[in-house]
Amino acid sequence: MEIVDLEALVSEQLALAYEESSGRHAVTLVGDHDHDLRQTLIAIAGGNRLNEHDSPGEATLHVLRGEATLTVGEHELAMSAGDHLVLPPARHGLTAVTDCAVLLTVATRGER
Repeated sequence: MEIVDLEALVSEQLALAYEESSGRHAVTLVGDHDHDLRQTLIAIAGGNRLNEHDSPGEATLHVLRGEATLTVGEHELAMSAGDHLVLPPARHGLTAVTDCAVLLTVATRGER
């Protein structure tokens, strides 16, 4: 059992995001491809994005810091620190309006 300081981890991951050509960096906090539950902290430097991709299964997105825009088809949803939502089972993308960090939680139910 270990307590994770999310604020410190967000700052660390944002610093690493600035070093990446993609402008983003991620670390898995819980689980991997052999587990039904996976939590990943994704940091994205302002102005960068996660391109549109398929839904990973049942998932939630919690904005830990900054502002982002979630795009689902033709719809755009502005999100900011503290916002939480259940991701729809559709292709989606995420753009960092400002430096941001999100916690992605995925339940795969054995779909490994």
